[in-house]
Amino acid sequence: MHPTHPQRFERIRWTIYAVLIVAYMLAFFHRFAPAMVAAELTQAFGITAAALGSLAAMYFYVYTAMQLPAGVLADTLGARFAVTLGNMIAGAGAILFGLADSFATASGGRLLVGLGVSVVFVGLMKSNTAWFSERRYGTISGLTLLLGNIGAIAATGPLALILMKVEWRTLFIALGVFAIALGAVSWWLVRDKPEDLGFPSLREMEGLPAHAPRHRHWIHDLRNVLANRRLWPGFIYDFGMTGSLFGMLGLWAVPLLRDVHGLTRPEASVYTTVATAAFAIGCLAAGSLSDRLGRRVPLLRAGAVIYLSAALGLLFLPWTPGLPALLLFALLGLSAGSFVIAYAHAREVTSPALSGMAIALVNTGLFLGTAVFQPLFGWAMDLGWDGRLSMGVPVYAAADYDRGLWLLVCFAALAAIASRFLVETGCANISAKRASDPIP
Repeated sequence: MHPTHPQRFERIRWTIYAVLIVAYMLAFFHRFAPAMVAAELTQAFGITAAALGSLAAMYFYVYTAMQLPAGVLADTLGARFAVTLGNMIAGAGAILFGLADSFATASGGRLLVGLGVSVVFVGLMKSNTAWFSERRYGTISGLTLLLGNIGAIAATGPLALILMKVEWRTLFIALGVFAIALGAVSWWLVRDKPEDLGFPSLREMEGLPAHAPRHRHWIHDLRNVLANRRLWPGFIYDFGMTGSLFGMLGLWAVPLLRDVHGLTRPEASVYTTVATAAFAIGCLAAGSLSDRLGRRVPLLRAGAVIYLSAALGLLFLPWTPGLPALLLFALLGLSAGSFVIAYAHAREVTSPALSGMAIALVNTGLFLGTAVFQPLFGWAMDLGWDGRLSMGVPVYAAADYDRGLWLLVCFAALAAIASRFLVETGCANISAKRASDPIP
């Protein structure tokens, strides 16, 4: 630690972390909120399950497309610029979504929200590489996901209670105003690295040589990242496991519990809240345990196998609301928390100067998975729908949801298969070894 200003350094880095975390929590909230307002959206715009899935997934379409550009932004212009701009755009999108009088306008607002928040996570993780030690990266990544998931939890049970008092349009407009204000705060307080404030680099504070800076154009660096074979199993892992989890909790879990098991929205939100809370705890536990064990791959593989088991349980076990359902949803979320280790893994198989692009590539898999899963689940349900409506809202049978749950199982199996191709890093950067070397 810098010998003359350790307290100032600590205060600054945690202030930066706090500002970026608030932005990330807001991104998580937007990610899961459509599940709570699914009925209102269906009624307001007169849409079916497939169209609702496409509306919710609009966020994920643009989020997915923006991950590699977000990595480039983080590695070139820095987290401060990226997050400030992202908050401003997301704020405008939330306001447009709240004011929308047509499906097309709502889709446009949802797209802008996804565009804006798409740069927040990669910017935050890139900032963490500059402000926190490599030895603590798994732990700080787990903490980041734990805190971010508070936003997801707020979009489940707490949002269901808020919607009993506040009209959904008013809520999204208020969120938009808050995001724009947060953008201004980000520009004021966030800095990309300790050197921007007169500190030495973090590695130099620890008595280590600083990492070599980037010298080539970002196009060459991006090509190197895309050619790194060690990164792609993590991409597929996040596509299958976390992509399907976000797709399920972010849209289809509440309608499943409502239509098949007769629960009200507040009652159904208890199960998604439990799953989201378990996911947050799983992220912190997996990241910390991985750092302590000094290994990445065993926990990634175990998480995928347990997640697949929970998905099979939802499809085949005769579960009912109550303890059986709570256990299945908790297991689904807890096991998926292992995905956070994939970010540390990506950082460790890539040159440190390109960590933003590497993390962005793995993160692309996650959101591509959700973008595919949500409308595909709705499409599978519509295949056998008998046309029943209740107050203008389509009503689906258990068999319709079973077709969607088969999709959940397939995504989970894909993650389990991908985990077999991950290379162990020993919690240290191994990018000096050629990325084209055989993967054990």
